[in-house]
Amino acid sequence: MTTPTPDGKPVPQFGSVKFKPLDAQTPCCADGQCSQPAPQPVTPPSDATHRFSWHVQGMDCAACARKVENAARQIPGVSQAQVVFATEKLLVDAAADVREQVEQAIRQAGYTLSDSDSPAPTASHPFALRDNLPLIGLIVLMALSWGVAQFNPPLGEIAFIATTLVGLWPIARQALRLMRSGNPFAIETLMSVAAIGALFIGATAEAAMVLLLFLIGERLEGWAANRARQGVSALIALKPETATRLNGEQRETVALSALRPGDVIEVAAGGRLPADGKLLSPFASFDESALTGESLPVERSQGDSVAAGATSVDRLVRLEVISEPGDSAIDRILRLIEEAEERRAPIERFIDRFSRIYTPAIMLFALLVAVLPPLLTGAPWLPWIYKGLTLLLIGCPCALVISTPAAITSGLAAAARRGALIKGGAALEQLGQIRQVAFDKTGTLTQGKPQVTTVSPLRGLDENALLRLAAAVEQGSTHPLALAIIERCTNQGMILPVATNQRTLAGIGIEATVDGETYLLSAPDKLPAAILDEATRATIQQQEAQGQTVVALVHNNQLLGTLALRDTLRPDAREAVQRLQGLGVQGVILTGDNPRAAAAIAGELGLEFRAGLLPADKVAEVNRMNQRAPLAMVGDGINDAPAMKAATIGIAMGSGTDVALETADAALTHNRLTELAGIIALARATHANIRQNIAIALGLKGLFLVTTLLGITGLWLAVLADTGATVLVTANALRLLGRK
Repeated sequence: MTTPTPDGKPVPQFGSVKFKPLDAQTPCCADGQCSQPAPQPVTPPSDATHRFSWHVQGMDCAACARKVENAARQIPGVSQAQVVFATEKLLVDAAADVREQVEQAIRQAGYTLSDSDSPAPTASHPFALRDNLPLIGLIVLMALSWGVAQFNPPLGEIAFIATTLVGLWPIARQALRLMRSGNPFAIETLMSVAAIGALFIGATAEAAMVLLLFLIGERLEGWAANRARQGVSALIALKPETATRLNGEQRETVALSALRPGDVIEVAAGGRLPADGKLLSPFASFDESALTGESLPVERSQGDSVAAGATSVDRLVRLEVISEPGDSAIDRILRLIEEAEERRAPIERFIDRFSRIYTPAIMLFALLVAVLPPLLTGAPWLPWIYKGLTLLLIGCPCALVISTPAAITSGLAAAARRGALIKGGAALEQLGQIRQVAFDKTGTLTQGKPQVTTVSPLRGLDENALLRLAAAVEQGSTHPLALAIIERCTNQGMILPVATNQRTLAGIGIEATVDGETYLLSAPDKLPAAILDEATRATIQQQEAQGQTVVALVHNNQLLGTLALRDTLRPDAREAVQRLQGLGVQGVILTGDNPRAAAAIAGELGLEFRAGLLPADKVAEVNRMNQRAPLAMVGDGINDAPAMKAATIGIAMGSGTDVALETADAALTHNRLTELAGIIALARATHANIRQNIAIALGLKGLFLVTTLLGITGLWLAVLADTGATVLVTANALRLLGRK
């Protein structure tokens, strides 16, 4: 749990790492761009300090991370305290062993620490009955109190008081804990002051309702945070838990931590690589889409490097491990996600920030109004205490507390109706600031699988005959191009002839016997030059320049025809880009595919593009564009996750991988790209609605503050002002639900 810094050898920082070559590393601050005022970057301890780390349980939001940091920083000897919210880790640098003091301070702040060397604790389901018993109990008590008040108002008042005290107890206790740990004006303090103030002037029902709304908001926020953190767990799951290591010809199953550079491992067909490796087998195909975004399997020859997380498509392979434990390609992607999280300042809820000034100011002002006039002028105490209590009620932040979440809840609900899942109010607010959108290509702007676009038969064959022969040769293959050819025949109702003696020719193609004749399906550039005439060669070059993949069918060294395949645009891609441009939002394509394929898609949509990008390259490009204007990254693959985290907001396609969906701040659950422009417009409207609600709440408070000091406003008008402001801001927020 602690790692002393060796003398003269500084601990290396987490780095942005290029994945080619696999063992190359580039420090994240090499370009001088990762210095940010807040939060402080996680810097390694100096030679005189030790680093301690823990898993933190109980954090519902980024504001909780700030509370944990503040509690740790109060301890003498602590030079640095940083919470990495994405991985729920607390990192503390100190000159002495402060583990016991840190653990005690964090417990007093209401959170739990566990050893970071042990597996992270499994989070309970956010809607588990046990965890929600306090909320359910308060809802039941509210309903009973309201029912009693309908028939016996005095008894109903007592019931509401009891309900408020039950709901207030855990919140006030947490507020006291936070005060002792250096957080005197947290949102828990705000809620406690609001509820106690409402009880003082007899607004018992309102006091109970404020606490109920607060608890509901806390549970929803905790759910969103847990969903976001599940993305990291899904990424870790890409690596198998064990590996098959060869010792001569003997096989042994070992943990990933036991693998060292130079070890020889074996990966079965369909299995994922546990570490970065150098291919020892003569030839193999790998699905590397998890790392590069390339939609088609990549052919690798003996001696080529293959990244961890890649899948062996068609055969058992042997590789030599070339990465240290904890430094594979997947580990480096995890670091990129953590770094992107650290570079973004913690998102504090508006009301929590405002309470630092508002809560103590209004409490002090109400106290001064209650005591100064009697002390300084000899005025009667009772009228001024009455005015002080009235001011406390007017200052009660009920309307302010509801104004922001009411608008956000309406905005999130309206987005859900449009088929968009937005993870929380902070993401919705950021979405409204977007001026640029970066698209992944494969699976985002395109269908994500190749389709046959052109069939060019020769030597008297027709298109159907050429398709039938090509599909027969490909029967049983799981290669995406093979599946596309077979699907085309199936859709046209063709019955395929039986193929025998199928065999894969390494680096060439696939061969099979159909009706007693041998046919070869191959890439054109793998065929002898004499088979292709100049006209055919020119046609193929033109098709490839358009981003298409061409395969050729050969019989007895004679070309029978070619088939061109391409990943095609989504039907709504053009409309989506046009709608975004109508909002003043510019688009660009960031893809791991080859430049020809990217240029073809970009040309159809009128967008700029950057091709051949690895995950680290996408992050660098996103960071560069983010400096110019707020950027949204839209993707569907694991390789897009770091760029989504680095962007102002990440948006995943609903058909994307689990990692992309969990890492993203928003998801288009219905896979309709046209909804991008709709949710950006909705986010802008929600942001405007929040400003209106805050103006209503503060404006009414300011008005009644003056009238109270002048003696015009009494307690009943103060109750009406606070309740009226709450009703107004709620009604204004509900307008978002009817937005087209």
